[in-house]
Amino acid sequence: MAGAGSVIIVGAGHIGLACAHYLRRDGHDVTVIDQGTIGGACSQANCGFLVPDHVLPLTTPDAPVKALLSMFQPRAAFRVKPQLRAELLRWLAEFGRRCTRRQMLATGKVLHALLEASMHEFNELLAEPDLDSGVQRKGMLFVFRSDRALGEFADTDALLTQEFGITARFIDGADLDTFEPALLDGLAGGYFYEFDSHLRPDRLNASWAGLSRARGVRIIEQCRLDAIDKAGNSIDALETAEGRMTADRYVFATGAWSRRWGDELGCAVPVEPGKGYSVTMSRPGTMPSRPMLMPEKHIGVTPYPDSLRIASMMEFAGYDDSIPDFRIRQLQDSARPYLKEPTGPVVEDTWYGWRPMTWDSLPIIGRLPNISNGLIATGHNMLGLTLAPVTGRLIADLVAERDVDLPVEAISPGRFS
Repeated sequence: MAGAGSVIIVGAGHIGLACAHYLRRDGHDVTVIDQGTIGGACSQANCGFLVPDHVLPLTTPDAPVKALLSMFQPRAAFRVKPQLRAELLRWLAEFGRRCTRRQMLATGKVLHALLEASMHEFNELLAEPDLDSGVQRKGMLFVFRSDRALGEFADTDALLTQEFGITARFIDGADLDTFEPALLDGLAGGYFYEFDSHLRPDRLNASWAGLSRARGVRIIEQCRLDAIDKAGNSIDALETAEGRMTADRYVFATGAWSRRWGDELGCAVPVEPGKGYSVTMSRPGTMPSRPMLMPEKHIGVTPYPDSLRIASMMEFAGYDDSIPDFRIRQLQDSARPYLKEPTGPVVEDTWYGWRPMTWDSLPIIGRLPNISNGLIATGHNMLGLTLAPVTGRLIADLVAERDVDLPVEAISPGRFS
């Protein structure tokens, strides 16, 4: 094992906090910097789902057609905004090339291994008495209005069982309102995944940051990275809003901003921002008892003790930082065909975040191929929260030069060379 030293982590979202946790556990002197706040951006108000069964990537055989049609549907839940930008056009071409059944299953095998390892780490992490996340282990219910959509998901469930050993419990429409009283009558049916969980992402971030600080991690907010100074094939220092910073090693957990640092990091980082939204409302009178996904509308519903959150959408629109009113209404309206009370009395928060999307649906985790003291941890698509612990552990293992029993080559940044 390599000796402990100093590490600077750029990015204080779920991934950066996870890297800090595991590196500090190994005895490293760890500093985390972020251009915003702890656990901000895409780590702040997402659905909070922990979903070890979400092994199928976005690169499904029908994805290219959906993306093409979305260009002519400004209000589509999944939308690629028409734009002549070279990076996006290449990203879409590479994404489309991987939308085959064979590639989907191969990618799913990698994600399955990562997700299983991450949930093992999460179970240990959430058992720490000083870590407060509000986790609830109530499973996940997929709900469908139409028989057609339910039948299509039955095929997906059969594939998950056959290829990955993941099986859900089928719930007939006639039994849905008994299983989940917050649902309307007349729905086609659902599938229940009992091993999923949910938590408050902002609560986890604040607690995790506090625990890390108590263990000696320095976290500096509002500290923008301006430049990366290199000497030969290594990083000499970071130029930041707080001045010049040096360390033995550097970890870049910069999420949807990662592509902007590709040239200075000496490798391709094909990450596109996939914009999502959420609306958090005060508790309605009829509250769901468990989290739900409505694939027909591309939304997720998360119940918390004092609030209800509806989230999702996927927009490839560049770094658009607006929150259009119609998108928030669309989230609420999309829940109306399913829930007896789809809105709460008061809208407490509206939010957007840019998910770091890769064209092969796999994260980018590993040593930078052309920089001896640099590592990267980004590109987690829609699984950043669930994959955070295994990412932090992998980064610590790579720094310590420990053997890793996970498919690291498949997620290495060198795969884009």
